[in-house]
Amino acid sequence: MQQERVIATYLAETPYSLERAAAVIAGEQSTGTFTAVPGETDELKERYGAIVESIEPLEELDTPTLPGSKPPAGHDGRFRRGLIKVSFPLHNFGPSIPNLLSAVAGNLYELQELSGLRLMDLDLPEAFAARYPGPKFGIEGTRRLTGVYDRPILGTIVKPSIGLTPEQLSALVERLALAGMDFIKDDELNGNPPFAPLEHKVKAVMEAVERAADATGKKLMYAFNITGDIDELQRNHDLVVKAGGTCVMVSVMSVGLAGLAHLNTYSEVPIHGHRNQWGMLTRCPGLGLEFTAYQKLCRLAGADQLHVNGLNSKFYESNASVTRSIEACTTPLWGGYQTMPVVSSMQWAGSAPATYAAAGSVDVMHLAGGGMLAHPDGATAGFESMKLGWEAAVQGIPLEVYAASHPVLQRAIEKFGKD
Repeated sequence: MQQERVIATYLAETPYSLERAAAVIAGEQSTGTFTAVPGETDELKERYGAIVESIEPLEELDTPTLPGSKPPAGHDGRFRRGLIKVSFPLHNFGPSIPNLLSAVAGNLYELQELSGLRLMDLDLPEAFAARYPGPKFGIEGTRRLTGVYDRPILGTIVKPSIGLTPEQLSALVERLALAGMDFIKDDELNGNPPFAPLEHKVKAVMEAVERAADATGKKLMYAFNITGDIDELQRNHDLVVKAGGTCVMVSVMSVGLAGLAHLNTYSEVPIHGHRNQWGMLTRCPGLGLEFTAYQKLCRLAGADQLHVNGLNSKFYESNASVTRSIEACTTPLWGGYQTMPVVSSMQWAGSAPATYAAAGSVDVMHLAGGGMLAHPDGATAGFESMKLGWEAAVQGIPLEVYAASHPVLQRAIEKFGKD
């Protein structure tokens, strides 16, 4: 019977040959260590050893990306880069996200033979699909709960991020819900602080949401930040559901992928996955993880909505990288596991054309804080301008042309369209 295997693709950099680097990666993360040991038989290595599947040489550098590498004696001063694919027997760790990460990442980033390493992608066998059911709601469920079809789900983030009392937050949410907003989320900085306990916040916000729904006939989706220790997640989730809430948010890096998967076992509403802290794993191009690999694990663990950054944002990430992230989230995984990409950071109506071009569809959640709330004519106009920006994008009409007959959009351009 053929072994099921996980294939990890690495961007590796080394002062040695790529072949040696690949062998070190495969050995270190399976049966080998720095020297031969008793019991490491050929039979054991054949059954449990990782295999180098392919090596694709890339460019060479004259300086290392990372400190701490140890070039060999007589080193020629060149640091070689390449894409290395290594496969690992599934039976080494089983369909377990935590143990998978120990195998494909583990101690690799610390090896002296490597002056750079980035996990680019993971090809996972279907055993992971049997173990992890993935998103319960995804794009379709999020649309059903918001009642929004045929356009992006548009929303905003609570600002100021922190400091509002439950009463002040309630008033803000009601005003925004009456403005027609589809979605509002807590900021990642505001979870369950002593000055505004989650229990009080949930009660105040949901009362505002319900009042607005009675007036408009539309129930806004509010993503409550329930991030906390593992033993707090279910209690926090249940608070939201009992109050009639339709979304919870967790900071995935804070609770961990195992925490996200734990939440997904009992969640009754969509899980909004925030990726704050992601930059420390990916900002150096020769270190860490590529989002292509990371989002697969988030989808497995149950993220129904997942942040991908924004185009032309305040952050360092290039538009090409954001586009790859959107594409990754919407690429089928075992025929399903859909998660809605969440585009945010310095967004406004004028961000719609580039976002539509990157996504290739309207199946995105597009969030704008100041780009909606700071519209010269208020939040209602800000929300309307976002819808108009997307109408122009989908119809292929230049923004300025569409704005000529839509004053609300024109006012947004005048406010936010300046460099």
